[in-house]
Amino acid sequence: MGFSATIARMSLPEAGRRAAASPEISVLLPVRDGAAHLGGALASTLASVGPSFEVVCVDDGSRDGTAALLADWTRRDPRVRVLSRPARGIAAALNDALGAARGRLVARMDADDEMHPERLAAQAALLDRRPEVALASCLVESFRADGLREGFRLYTDWLNTCISPDEIEREAFVDCPLPHPTWMLRRATLECVGGWRDLDWAEDLDLFYRLLAAGARAAKVPRSLHRWRDHDSRLTRVDPRYGRVALARAKAHWLPKLRPMSAAVFLGTGRTARRYSRLLAAEGVATSALVAPEEPTWARAWQGIPLVGPGALAARAREWRLAGSLLLGAAALRGARERIRGILCDLALVEGRDFLMLA
Repeated sequence: MGFSATIARMSLPEAGRRAAASPEISVLLPVRDGAAHLGGALASTLASVGPSFEVVCVDDGSRDGTAALLADWTRRDPRVRVLSRPARGIAAALNDALGAARGRLVARMDADDEMHPERLAAQAALLDRRPEVALASCLVESFRADGLREGFRLYTDWLNTCISPDEIEREAFVDCPLPHPTWMLRRATLECVGGWRDLDWAEDLDLFYRLLAAGARAAKVPRSLHRWRDHDSRLTRVDPRYGRVALARAKAHWLPKLRPMSAAVFLGTGRTARRYSRLLAAEGVATSALVAPEEPTWARAWQGIPLVGPGALAARAREWRLAGSLLLGAAALRGARERIRGILCDLALVEGRDFLMLA
C-alpha cells in the first residue's frame, strides 16, 4: 500500500491529537513558501504511530499562504508548534527549531515530502536498540509530479544501497548517503556537535562530517519509510551551496580531517580528479600521481604531478600505501566507480582502509 493510501486509511484517535507535555520526539520542519505541499507533509507526519511527538515548524519568511496554513494546523492539532521570523536560511531555522524542541529525540522533515506512519517509531527503536548508532535514517521512495528523471532515480537507488554503518562510511565522500529529511538523532548528540552551520556548502553534509569526526555512526532502517519529492525549485537544484563545486569543497575540507594522509594518489585524470587535487592542495595535501586507465601517451605530467598508467599502480600501490598516501577513485562517468573499485580490489586493497571513492 502506498504512503498516501496508508495515511488516508488511518484514523487519528483523540488521544493521538493531544500534545504531550514532554514528547519523546521533536520533528523539525523548516519551511519557506511551501504552501503547495505543506499540508501533505504535515498530514503524513501527524499520522505517525508509536512514541509521542511534536512538530516544530519554522516559517522562514514565507510570502505565500504558508503562515495561514500553519495557523490553521495549530488550531486543528496542538502537536503542531510554529515559530515565525524573517528569512534567515535553513540552518538558522533548524537551530531555532532545535532550541524550541522538547523531545529526547530529534527528527527531520521537509515541507514537500511525505512520511510513512511507522517511520518515527522504527527509527526511534533503532536508536534505542543500538546505542552505538547516533544517526538513524531509512530507505526512501523518490517521486516527481511529472515523472522521476533517470539521474535522480539512479541517485535514489544508490542511497538505498547504503544501509549499515560500514556501507554509509564507505560512501561518505561520494555524497551524503542519508537524505537530510530522513534523519533522526538523540538531542544530546546534536547539541554536542553544535547543531547546523550556515556555510558556503550544504548544511547537512557539513553536519554529517562533523558527526563522523566526533566518532558517531549512522545506520538505516532497511524499509522505505519516506517519500522524497523532487522538483525544480528544491534548494538542492537552485542554491549554489548544493552544487557540485561547493560539495567538492566540503569533501576536500573534511577528507584530511577524517582520513589523515601524507599525500593523495588519484585514480582518474579528468576534471573530477583535477578538481579534488587542487582542493586538497589548498588543504595542505599534495598529490603524488594521477593514474590513467591506460598508459598515457599525450603527456607525462599535469601541473608538475606525474601522470602514470595502470602498470605503475600495480607496481607502486603498496609503496604508496606504506608511505601514508591514500588512493582516491575520482571519476564522474557512469560505471567508473565500479570499475575503479574492481581494479583496486584485484590488487588486494581494502576500501575504507587503503582507498576511498570520490564523486
